[in-house]
Amino acid sequence: MEDGRKVHVVIIGWACTTLCLVSYTAAFSHGASLSACADMMPKHMRAQLHSPRNNYITIHTNMSSFFPGDKVPVTVRSSRDFMGFLLQARKVSNDEITGTFVFIPPGSKLLTCFEDGDTVTHSDKSLKRNLSFVWKAPDQPIGDIKFL
Repeated sequence: MEDGRKVHVVIIGWACTTLCLVSYTAAFSHGASLSACADMMPKHMRAQLHSPRNNYITIHTNMSSFFPGDKVPVTVRSSRDFMGFLLQARKVSNDEITGTFVFIPPGSKLLTCFEDGDTVTHSDKSLKRNLSFVWKAPDQPIGDIKFL
């Protein structure tokens, strides 16, 4: 009878460990959490931050200026595959998140950091290299922006 209890305890322990590991690894494969909104830093241990000097990801737009309400195409390009990302437009003057994304590619999802759709993150862990988005400027003038 005691051997039966040991086996039962071992099975329960294995099941709990497996569920914990599955939930841990799945937690970040579906995008950044809202805790990353302010500083854009991933809050999970497996994330490896890269030095800006070794940056292989670039953000492009074909517009050098915009008017309130304009839709601005934004492309994220990489020379290497990556899985996760977080994209925001921020005011240069005060670093506030601004505008909303109105088009996002497959494998992406919208987040609400301060306003519906003001941030985009990955929705799966597929490998990515070139992603296209459309960002909509607010209806009032906001000054210069930067995409991060």
